Amino acid sequence: MLRLYDTRSRRIEQIVPEGSRSLRMYSCGPTVYRPAHVGNLRSYLLSDLIRRVSERQRVRVVVCRNITDVGHLVDDTELDPSGEDKVLAQARAERRSPLEVARSYEEGFLADTAALNVRPPDHSPRASETIDPMVEMISKLIEKGHAYAVPDGSVFFDATSFPTYGEISGNRLDQLRPAHRIEAVDARKRFHADWALWKPSRGEPTWETPWGRGFPGWHIECSAMALRFLGEHIDVHTGGIDLRFPHHEDERAQSDATAGHEVVRHWVHGEHLLFDGRKMSKSTGNVVLLKDVVEAGLDPLAVRLALLEHRHRQQMNLTWDTLRAADRTLRRWRAQVAEWSESPSGPMPAGQVSRIEAAFDDDLDTPLALRLLRELERDESVAPGSRFEAFLHLDQILALDLSIDIGRSARPRTLPAGAAELLERRSRARDARDWAASDRLRDELAALGVKVTDTPEGQTWS
Repeated sequence: MLRLYDTRSRRIEQIVPEGSRSLRMYSCGPTVYRPAHVGNLRSYLLSDLIRRVSERQRVRVVVCRNITDVGHLVDDTELDPSGEDKVLAQARAERRSPLEVARSYEEGFLADTAALNVRPPDHSPRASETIDPMVEMISKLIEKGHAYAVPDGSVFFDATSFPTYGEISGNRLDQLRPAHRIEAVDARKRFHADWALWKPSRGEPTWETPWGRGFPGWHIECSAMALRFLGEHIDVHTGGIDLRFPHHEDERAQSDATAGHEVVRHWVHGEHLLFDGRKMSKSTGNVVLLKDVVEAGLDPLAVRLALLEHRHRQQMNLTWDTLRAADRTLRRWRAQVAEWSESPSGPMPAGQVSRIEAAFDDDLDTPLALRLLRELERDESVAPGSRFEAFLHLDQILALDLSIDIGRSARPRTLPAGAAELLERRSRARDARDWAASDRLRDELAALGVKVTDTPEGQTWS
């Protein structure tokens, strides 16, 4: 069965309970105020791999992945963040309504995850549409003595009421100090490390509650949505490594204080993704979106393959060279699978397939799985039909669409009338370095439905 490194216990553990055939998983979803870059998308590949490996073992996986469209403030690295709501700030910058901004970037996120073959979750609640469970949860925390309201309409979680705070990140309460951005301890709090569950506001969007009009804190949103859609026993909670503290520490405290027991059995985190050796950010100008990969002429699934070359809990440095190499491998495997499909089918090489599956089971050792897969590709002692069956079987986990080229070689390559002459003229124009004529002829061919690609060996068409 699948074993994963648990951030809280700091050891590799079996994640499906003994004798169980089901798995409940919560994945922290995006804050929809900007496009997700490839580093963000790595987290969702992690949860997708957990799901695919578990389902291969005939485990029923129920996934909840939220959409944060309110309550995530700018200073999100602080224990109790301050500043403006990220969606509201972006809406003002784009001169659109918060709803328009949120739905636009949510749509883009869903398109990107679909392009990476990340299966959609069973539940995808939006924070703005799940306010009632949050208010109910806050009320219960106040009733149990884990939270308190103050006169201005804020509600804070009493951090000292949860003694095991810090087990995920190692940041214990007695070691925490006020955030460096805060000049003085907030006088409204009983303890400086308390964080807001509800914040007062007269702006939009806000909701009426027993404490006045306002909006929820980011951390309470995930706790409430996880409990609402998955119940009080969740097997796996995933997210990026940057969410360990304070987000997941706060989540754990809120959920466990509400339920009266440990809600999440395993916390699993994916490491940071660098690009060209640096963290992705606007200031360094190295943010790479999935559309940038497509516009560079690469298959979006080359990103999935490139990410699989490293283990999820290893920091990875992605480069354009890495992506181009992954794209070449992807195209070679698809062509190889298409060629093998012409041979008589044969039984999968059980030993080799078992070793690859065991690599996935061992804390998602995807680099080893890919290395063994390359060995199988080159193993001439295994019949082509058997390699065909093995690659398609393993593609249920890899999700690289390796069968996409099957049958394409049999399709007639028929040019529209007049296209052959245009291709010949364009070839001569390129030889003469007449780039203006070459571009004009490319456009004329495109109008006929013929796509031309220039390579070091000359032009090709499709």
